[in-house]
Amino acid sequence: MSTREKSGCPINLSLELVGDRWTLLIIRDLVFAGKRHFREFLQSDEGISSRTLAERLQTLQDEGILTRSDDPTHGLRTVYRLTEAGIDLLPVLATLGVWGSKHRKADDKLARIAEELAAGGEAALEQTKAALRREHLAASRSPSDKR
Repeated sequence: MSTREKSGCPINLSLELVGDRWTLLIIRDLVFAGKRHFREFLQSDEGISSRTLAERLQTLQDEGILTRSDDPTHGLRTVYRLTEAGIDLLPVLATLGVWGSKHRKADDKLARIAEELAAGGEAALEQTKAALRREHLAASRSPSDKR
């Protein structure tokens, strides 16, 4: 996946990074499903291939949307976490979820989650972002950074 910018248009620049199906689904899984490990992403219903997943995770890491670190509980596993830039994609996911639940045949339970988040407005988005920051940003700091 190339992220070479073809124009300075902010919509184009955003789409060059997150405009494919898989990238936003990976971010969705980080935000809403609590997935953090490669194998967990592979188990998503959409069926991403391991090669595509590896490419998208690397691009997201290169572009500063997520970080990758060793899992302290298992020496052979890697943990993926969102950065502030990744957390800032929450409103995009919420808006896509509301649109999809309105105009597509979405799962009722999942549609309700998107609708409730959007109905809560900016306050609900900020509350969810704060929770994501605690989960992703605080967890990725070294013990000396947490002081």
